[in-house]
Amino acid sequence: MLERKIYKKLENWKKSNKALLITGARQVGKTYIIREFLKSNFKNYIEFNLFNEPFVREALDQALTIKEVLLRFSALTDIALIPHETVIFIDEIQCATEIITKIKFLVEEGSYKYIFSGSLLGVELKNITSIPVGYLDIVQMYPLDFEEFAKACNVSNHVMSYLKECYINRTNVDLIIHEQMIKLFNLYTIIGGFPEAVVKYLETNNLQQVYNVLENIDKTYRLDISKYDSEHSLQIKEIYDLLPSELNNPNKRFIIKKLNEKGRFYQYEDSFVWLRDSGVGLFVYNVENPVYPLLASKERNLFKLFLCDVGLLMYKYANNIAIKILNNDININYGAIYENVIAQELISKNINLFYYNNKKRGEVDFIIELGAKIVPIEVKSGKDYKRHIALDNLLATEEFKISEAITFSNSNLEVRNKRIYLPIYMIMFIKNDIDNLDMRLKIDINELTK
Repeated sequence: MLERKIYKKLENWKKSNKALLITGARQVGKTYIIREFLKSNFKNYIEFNLFNEPFVREALDQALTIKEVLLRFSALTDIALIPHETVIFIDEIQCATEIITKIKFLVEEGSYKYIFSGSLLGVELKNITSIPVGYLDIVQMYPLDFEEFAKACNVSNHVMSYLKECYINRTNVDLIIHEQMIKLFNLYTIIGGFPEAVVKYLETNNLQQVYNVLENIDKTYRLDISKYDSEHSLQIKEIYDLLPSELNNPNKRFIIKKLNEKGRFYQYEDSFVWLRDSGVGLFVYNVENPVYPLLASKERNLFKLFLCDVGLLMYKYANNIAIKILNNDININYGAIYENVIAQELISKNINLFYYNNKKRGEVDFIIELGAKIVPIEVKSGKDYKRHIALDNLLATEEFKISEAITFSNSNLEVRNKRIYLPIYMIMFIKNDIDNLDMRLKIDINELTK
């Protein structure tokens, strides 16, 4: 079984009294990881699939009371429902999202634990009249990140610990380990993080078979576009197909005029929102000022648009590019590929991701917040990775109070003043560990209590 970080969140759910909803784009491994967790951690569970079993959907929709819902659960399966031991797993819940409104009462009733999964929920949940806050935790799942991929490829815990020490202490990585990690990272850019694609590679080492998997995923995404949004489906497909070429633009920004010479953002906004909310597209918005909080200066009509998985992006480019990358062909433009990985890695860690573009100071690939600290990031694929005029301009602007900047490249780790040069694979160590921050706060209001 592939080792997934979301497993820890499943362990936390097991200890809680809440229901859990795992959402995310299709084919990221939601159903598989839930099944494996339930098999290993519970004596008994039942599973319903609302897409493959429409009669289940109809039966639950027609139930008027929680007592009727529980009765129908028991009638729809030949597995005994044992109070306080059985887990009820409902998959493809986007097919009947009104069931979510019943979760509060199911949890309060207390006989069973509940877990749900589904795709396109960012789109479908907009129609929900009431989400049971306090009774339901919602977790977003993504394709395997690079760290998960490395472990799937049997990179040892010893090596991973060594790399993390180098990152923390800002020391060079052993040259042989560094070169092999770069090769592994390039392999990840070709295969991506969809579990089926990763497993197919591990089983066969055959890139053609991996691309067959990615082709099927691409077809599934296109089918979703047609099925779930008939009004805007042609626009969404056009954006989806144009995305790889737009990422090859010098500034990576999505240009509306490529869709329609006279087009305006408002005409396509709903289609872009669909791609974002479905989990297929990853949006990185421009900020006018690289100061905290970045969200305050976000510009919603200026953005870069990435795919949720770099392997899917590579498939949409061309098959022969994979061999060129593995051979370190210097004529390949790695920029779009590397930036897509950085975007999906940071977004999967719940890091707010933006970019900066200013006529005077230049453009910086990404801007992030780590705590209250603003960190600009450049992604370089060539030998001129130390040439970064825009980064230098940001660091030199005193009003921005930027203490350090990161450049990711194929080169080894190095620190020069405020500039940190990290090997591209060290993206796996960038984290915004907000859960460990001390958020306790007490103020003195003694004078108000007299």
